[in-house]
Amino acid sequence: MSSVPNEFRIKWPPKETWTDATREVQSFWGEPNSWEEGSKTNVINVMANHPPLALAWSHYGKYFMTGHTLNTRQLEIVVLRVAKLVNSPYEWHNHVGYAINAGITLEEIAAIRDFPNCEHSFNEEEAAIITACTELIGTNNLTDETWNALSKTLDQNQRMDLVMLIGNYVMTSWALSAFGVPIEGGADAIGFDLKTQSGRTPGVTYRPGENEDWIEKRGY
Repeated sequence: MSSVPNEFRIKWPPKETWTDATREVQSFWGEPNSWEEGSKTNVINVMANHPPLALAWSHYGKYFMTGHTLNTRQLEIVVLRVAKLVNSPYEWHNHVGYAINAGITLEEIAAIRDFPNCEHSFNEEEAAIITACTELIGTNNLTDETWNALSKTLDQNQRMDLVMLIGNYVMTSWALSAFGVPIEGGADAIGFDLKTQSGRTPGVTYRPGENEDWIEKRGY
């Protein structure tokens, strides 16, 4: 199934129940007025029900946004491939725009989705990264062939980050699906077919804090 959840299994915490810990979760990414009004991001507000877990998850996720040893293109290739393999419409929708901002074309995004049954020719490193996602999700391990291909251009820390990055987005995608977190209301949802609900061509969106107007440009 590829449908987007349309009903929360875990609701946003009622405002009258918010504690400072709840607000810390909701304002973690620096959204304006989030301490007072909460986040505008569904997954953040759902996670705010469980602040100790949410803050641990947020700090771990922030490492992969800002502190990891891979480059942005590599990161977005991973997230898009994971989103397709584990059927996460939420992550796919958000990261298509991030990938475009990282210089990845719509044709390349389609090829990441369809790999290896695609016309686009990835270099050996990127093909190995996409294959690593497929192998880890499908077999819970990497073949020696893939590990050795990665070792040609990625150092040990980068390979460690790659494996943990794949796992992080599998875990997050599981949570989104299991908790019934829908794409935000008002978003022009991007499907796996790379078509939006409105019919427009997907464009650039920004990660939290990446641009001064990232709130306005994220699409909801």
